[in-house]
Amino acid sequence: MYSIGYDIGSSSIKAALVETASGERIAVVNEPKTEMEMLALQNGWAEQDPNDWWAHVCNATKAIVKENAIDPKDITGIGISYQMHGLVVVDKNGGALRNSIIWCDSRAVEIGQKAFDALGHDTCAEQLLNSPANFTASKLKWVRDNEPRVYDQVHKFMLPGDYIAYRLGGDIRSTKSGLSEGIFWDFKNNDIAGWLLDHYGLDQKMVPELVDTFSVQGRVSKKGASESGLAEGTPILYRAGDQPNNALSLNVFDPGEVAATGGTSGVVYAITQNRSVKESSRVNNFAHVNYQDHKPRIGKLLCINGAGIQYRWLLNNLNVASYEEMNELAQSVPIGSDGVSIHPFGNGAERMLNNKTLGTQLSNINLNNHTKAHLCRAALEGIAFSFVYGMEIMKSDAIEARVIRAGNDNLFRSAIFSNTVATLIGQEIEIYNTTGAIGAARACQLHKGDFDTFGKQIMDNDYVMGFVPSANKAAYETAYFKWKKELEIMLRNT
Repeated sequence: MYSIGYDIGSSSIKAALVETASGERIAVVNEPKTEMEMLALQNGWAEQDPNDWWAHVCNATKAIVKENAIDPKDITGIGISYQMHGLVVVDKNGGALRNSIIWCDSRAVEIGQKAFDALGHDTCAEQLLNSPANFTASKLKWVRDNEPRVYDQVHKFMLPGDYIAYRLGGDIRSTKSGLSEGIFWDFKNNDIAGWLLDHYGLDQKMVPELVDTFSVQGRVSKKGASESGLAEGTPILYRAGDQPNNALSLNVFDPGEVAATGGTSGVVYAITQNRSVKESSRVNNFAHVNYQDHKPRIGKLLCINGAGIQYRWLLNNLNVASYEEMNELAQSVPIGSDGVSIHPFGNGAERMLNNKTLGTQLSNINLNNHTKAHLCRAALEGIAFSFVYGMEIMKSDAIEARVIRAGNDNLFRSAIFSNTVATLIGQEIEIYNTTGAIGAARACQLHKGDFDTFGKQIMDNDYVMGFVPSANKAAYETAYFKWKKELEIMLRNT
């Protein structure tokens, strides 16, 4: 028997098939074959059509079933991971009223900041564990203010994963973890944050029905089966935002455990049981997938928008064939990139920089001496330094990492990147060859509560290697302190 997991990303839709008993991956497919585009009607905006996500889910499902000669009736559970903080609004017939305003869209920054100031920083920190900032609730407020004809037709709002579950089963539902990532959840009162909705003038009837993260959340409908190729009645057993799900995929559930990812954006996601927050304007705090009222598990999430997207930009503009070639070029340059610096903040407002938009900045380039190899090394180091800078913020918010695990993605496959981070934070980084889609598929078993078996499957199937801190820490520190000083100058001048 099998479980299927979906990862609804902003670059592609991944579907993974795993053997339920062992957790062994059978196959992973991507749709579309080229990266999905983001629609940017203005600087700082980013939208995608949720109908496209569904079409790619259906194509991926049919492909993985056909290529592996699987009977859809042998798929006993569905798990869904999805890009966080997106907004999907639907009418009474369930039709999407507009494109989704996705995670890296920064149009609602000012709305969130005004709410933070008006409602009170302490109140927001105590009850929301966050500033409203540029999250889903603020994006819905933007629709209300700027697209009243659309807003007047809104029956329900959803997060991206809720929308895919809806297309599969026909039920509009969400989870505490999901609503907390949209800043709709009041942790103090353990309820919908009606006072924030009232402040924004949003109707609480738009909130989806709540279900548990690990539960029978719905079943594939006749229509969902016809379109997707799955069997009618297949249970939907799990959904979570991509970063809580990535932590789950790395067996990160308990205080002191940290998950790191280096995709389009870079993320440090640390687990704590403490609801108190000091950096609520720079660090996000969400209900983790195993959050319980009597046993709180808070995921502290720090995001660097300009991570993998920076390295991809170089790939597209340096006339190189692959990331592997870039990594080889970077290896030919010493630590510190001969003085070349890249600050990779060119993907919208950076929350960890107090929502400032710096743009990517390249500096100290000597046109006689420096080459694309220096740019490759400076890019890897700049992204790594951003991670280290972020972990310093996390430490000030009482996070003490005892285990750091990362996926085997493009950035963490680079020895330069991983060694730089490991050396500067003084902590080994464990690398696992897994994906969010595989984690979502394996999570289908967790509605039964067997976390020990789940963790064993990850270790047995996924562990790759570890990167330990280098003895040559001084060279890394010199380069990092130079980069950090340049960043502080940029922040003062912005």
